Amino acid sequence: MPSRSILIDGAAWRVYPSGFVTQYDADEFALRFVKGEGEGKEERVTRYSPQGVRSREQSLADLTDADLRALFATSQPSVRSPEAGYRS
Repeated sequence: MPSRSILIDGAAWRVYPSGFVTQYDADEFALRFVKGEGEGKEERVTRYSPQGVRSREQSLADLTDADLRALFATSQPSVRSPEAGYRS
């Protein structure tokens, strides 16, 4: 799966399109922000609606660093996120 890297507040985050599909699959995508690995790994998730592009991979490639920072600002911890594997 393609990813991007971005520095946010001095920390390196990897950004991936989520493979989780919602009922809004054609209009809404999720991004996973991942910092670190193993036990210390931190994940955050956000959803967004790209303009024009319908491919998750292409929409991620088209986002600017400023766009990614804005999406990160609206992201939430992955603890209760189905995109990060949470199941009720």
